[in-house]
Amino acid sequence: MSMICEWCGGEANNEDNTVYWELPDGSRAIEITKTPAVACKECEMVYQSEDIIKEIEDQLFLVDTKKIGSSIGFEELMELPRLLKRNYFDFSS
Repeated sequence: MSMICEWCGGEANNEDNTVYWELPDGSRAIEITKTPAVACKECEMVYQSEDIIKEIEDQLFLVDTKKIGSSIGFEELMELPRLLKRNYFDFSS
């Protein structure tokens, strides 16, 4: 699906890539594979949408991160059981 790049306004596509994310407690970073991304054909920027960033950050606040190894797939991360129903530290809503 074609979309507009948030950086340059050029044509972009959805793809998956690998990202590295610091855990909320700052103890370490993890690799998250097959993460949804936007890839621009013109400026070659590859980035995560704000919605995906929020999903990852909320999920990392709500799961037992001690059970996550050094690498996890995006879908696997999103399927981990939550300790809380929602992120009570997110005041943006």
